[in-house]
Amino acid sequence: MSVLDVPQPEFMDDEEISIFADAVGKFYQQHAPEKRVLQWREDGQVERDFWREAGEAGLLGSSVPEEYGGHGGDFRHEMVVIDQQAKHNVEGFAASLHNTVILPYLVRHGTEEQKKKYLPKLVSGELVSAIAMTEPGVGSDLQSITTTALKDGNGYRINGAKTYISNGQTADFIIVVAKTDPKERAKGISLMLLETEGAEGFQRGKKLDKIGMDAADTSELFFDDVFVPAENVLGGEEGKGFYQLMGELPQERLIIAMGAMTGIEKALETTMEYVKSRKAFGQTIWDFQNTQFVMADLKARATAARVFVNDCIAKHLKRELSVDTACMAKYWVTELQGEVVDKCLQFHGGAGYINDYPIARMYRDSRITRIFGGSNEVMKMVIARAM
Repeated sequence: MSVLDVPQPEFMDDEEISIFADAVGKFYQQHAPEKRVLQWREDGQVERDFWREAGEAGLLGSSVPEEYGGHGGDFRHEMVVIDQQAKHNVEGFAASLHNTVILPYLVRHGTEEQKKKYLPKLVSGELVSAIAMTEPGVGSDLQSITTTALKDGNGYRINGAKTYISNGQTADFIIVVAKTDPKERAKGISLMLLETEGAEGFQRGKKLDKIGMDAADTSELFFDDVFVPAENVLGGEEGKGFYQLMGELPQERLIIAMGAMTGIEKALETTMEYVKSRKAFGQTIWDFQNTQFVMADLKARATAARVFVNDCIAKHLKRELSVDTACMAKYWVTELQGEVVDKCLQFHGGAGYINDYPIARMYRDSRITRIFGGSNEVMKMVIARAM
């Protein structure tokens, strides 16, 4: 039971959802034991077979319509996959990226032909996805990207470089953010669908050495005159890419807030167990008033954050989550996560600096949440614009 004791929200009070959660939890127990996850951490990526296993078990594309090979669920099913992954300490498996960031681009913006061609393979795990936005010189300012996709006969030639790409070593289906009209900013951006197998001129760079998230592969990607057919422009029309990206960002930022919230809860639970068992000066760490006051403060603020995140999810399920509210959730909860994990690590003393202890990995892994999905400085800019 969570240390926060926040009641389960009404939107999750569904027998079918509970049954699905049990099935997903059992899958992770059987297919992602600690030994296998440790190997992923050592290798710096999840092996390809696990994606196929997850697809066979119904963990990929839970909310994709059945006519495209999906399971016909909704956002709650995607939440379950992510939540159970966190509860079972399954590191590196980018289900949230694949299911809730990339597949929605195809479901909501793809042509009928694109949906029929790609979604069944993405749901089965035959294809693993990535989205290539960030460039060596361009981060949150997507309108300034320099990667191009220029017309050439019956298709386009992609040229450019991308970096910090999650699933970069594993993905064989990549949505490439590129300029089809380099003279324009937002209106010049299109999303190009690239299957990497046999793609001449496509090259994966090195696997990047990160300070955290050891089991998740993050890479550089290079495009040298990579050809994609004209029908691989997402939605079938040039110049819509930036608006497609902006339309999906609220869900992505909500997912980041949800992950940060789970991280907060796990940090508090881990630390409560530690301070009540560790002794110093003839008493447990918990017996010191300072420990109780700090933990009480963190619990109070974490409870408020959980209530806020649940409200955001409820709004999102009704298609009522605004862009600025999603930014507030991403900004505030990830900032709180950083503070919670830091203070919880302090209670572990020297043990908190040793990677064998979960709190140490939480400390390293949590730092990125204030950066990806749009830095928290950008979140504040968006919030301010709506005031």
